[in-house]
Amino acid sequence: MMRIDIINGPNLNLLGIREPEVYGVKTFEEYFSSLKVLFSEIDLHYFQSNLEGEIINRLHEIGFSSDGIILNAAGYTHTSVAIADAVAAIRTPVIELHISNVFAREEFRHQSLMASKCVGLIGGLGLKGYELAIQYFIDSNKNS
Repeated sequence: MMRIDIINGPNLNLLGIREPEVYGVKTFEEYFSSLKVLFSEIDLHYFQSNLEGEIINRLHEIGFSSDGIILNAAGYTHTSVAIADAVAAIRTPVIELHISNVFAREEFRHQSLMASKCVGLIGGLGLKGYELAIQYFIDSNKNS
């Protein structure tokens, strides 16, 4: 069975509460439950942390065994050389994901330190982006 991991970074534990006009009213746990139903043939795993080192440790832990990683590093996207280095160091392909369109936000959000280390980037499509990333990994696995 194909394994795909989702890693969410800081403040994403507040989805459903935080800025609902930007991020919606559904918690990620509620959304993740629907993903598990939608993609029942996939072994889906979810991890969230507000701590940079925990995200790095998780990447190291799964980065040689998972079939795909969806990484929403949130604010760390623009600041964490260490997370970018962890993405570069692992073998598992990573898709960078953002729920909001970071290019429609503050200018400092327009730079990603990890995008060049990832197979792709999805942004601005809300939670639907996670489904698209999972489908990409499914399709890539079929073609390999």
